[in-house]
Amino acid sequence: MRGDRSTLLESTSVCRRAAPVSGTARRADGTSPAHRAACAQRGGAGEQSLLDWDNRRGGGQSVEWSFDRLSHDWLMRFVEHRIGDPRILRLIRKWLKAGVMEDGALTQAETGTPQGAVISSLLANVYLHYVFDLWVQQWCHRQARGNMIVVRYADDIVLGFELLADAERFLSEMRLRMEPFGLSVHPHKTRLIEFGRHAARRRAKRGLGKPETFNFLGFTHICGNTRRGKFALQRMTRRDRMQLALRRLREQLHRIRHQAIPQQGARLRQVLRGYFAYHAVPTNARRLSTFRHYVISSWLRSLRRRSQKDSISWARIRRLADQWLPLPRIPHPWPEQRFAVTHPRWEPGA
Repeated sequence: MRGDRSTLLESTSVCRRAAPVSGTARRADGTSPAHRAACAQRGGAGEQSLLDWDNRRGGGQSVEWSFDRLSHDWLMRFVEHRIGDPRILRLIRKWLKAGVMEDGALTQAETGTPQGAVISSLLANVYLHYVFDLWVQQWCHRQARGNMIVVRYADDIVLGFELLADAERFLSEMRLRMEPFGLSVHPHKTRLIEFGRHAARRRAKRGLGKPETFNFLGFTHICGNTRRGKFALQRMTRRDRMQLALRRLREQLHRIRHQAIPQQGARLRQVLRGYFAYHAVPTNARRLSTFRHYVISSWLRSLRRRSQKDSISWARIRRLADQWLPLPRIPHPWPEQRFAVTHPRWEPGA
């Protein structure tokens, strides 16, 4: 994307547990496999305003819609647009009419998809593609006056705007767009924030504090600076997600407390490898080291509780950690390196 490449755009989901989709990608700026709707490209500064559906307060959905409000009529029209096989369409209708079994009672609904059904995520993604993706692509080309970028990964959506007027107009028109399809924007969790390369300087001129942060795909995105004082988008593991991971780890240690130490070390090594594989992105090394430290501390506490006479020391637990627990390292490249590719659709004359 031309302009401010470091601006990320965040939202929480429109539909839960939807699967990732593929799409047209412009210049991306921070997340791995995400769907990026085609956007209007114009010269000028980068994005300034961020349309942010915040999920930090309560962890709920920002757009008030769940599987039980999905319109069957609209969904089948969307599916029939690409699928002509009547046998496939009949199977999808049967899925939609399957209902939900609760306490031995079968409940059938005229709207929505079965909760927990394997096809619900796929159907929700199809629904979002026609309700949101195609509409926002047209809006970018016809209505946006400045640069605009849209990122949707499954049910997480982020939109960034160069002009505040575009963000405000888009938000009002999006509410009207979603109403016919059973969707609505959450009134308390939807917000506009100023974010990007020039956000800190502009807010300082107005006597405001630091730019607001936002969460997206398990990371908190921050307007930071490099050691040379230049703008840099910083991504750190969400604090609540890290605390949740540590809580689950302590529960596992409680269950395997009396196993042999090599077995516990092998289990913890798998946990750390999986955690680092996703969260080991640039600018997140400190949070990874903190997570490893608390894992070691939890392991020590668990071993000490195996017996009242157990007095394992920090020196020994450090030796065990060096033997079994991997050190954090950053295997993921920087966003400009990850997405430094060319595609014919990105060329001006394509």
